[in-house]
Amino acid sequence: MTLHFLPMAQSHLDDVWAIEQQAHSHPWAESMIRDLDSRGACHHVLLEDEQVVGYFYAQNIVGEVTLLNIAIAPEHQGKGFGKALLEHFLDTCEQAKAESAWLEVRESNHKAFSLYEVAGFNEVDRRKNYYPTTSGKEDAIIMSYLFLF
Repeated sequence: MTLHFLPMAQSHLDDVWAIEQQAHSHPWAESMIRDLDSRGACHHVLLEDEQVVGYFYAQNIVGEVTLLNIAIAPEHQGKGFGKALLEHFLDTCEQAKAESAWLEVRESNHKAFSLYEVAGFNEVDRRKNYYPTTSGKEDAIIMSYLFLF
């Protein structure tokens, strides 16, 4: 098994779109997935033996990086790929000399929240009733990571 990370390219987008639909209860619109040229774009894929198994979308605006979307294909979850992808995200931020990284996570996504917390993110705020659910709305937990240089 060989894992490696690459900047996201057009050739990855069909696989990324398939994972997006499988991994998220409320996936992004396909047009958002296919937009690789947004302001401050920093999007990467995780490959296992040349197959896309995960990705993240991030935006770097003047040293403040926001993790917009991250996913691992459901059949590859539980293998440590999410942790590896998050560590790569933080390494990418450090290489860019970012001052901070930000993300938000559904309050019901306990696995992701724990992963972020173990990686060094801290809860800083909540957006009440932000995310849609099948039965209504749930909070978004806003988390930050500060880089110390």
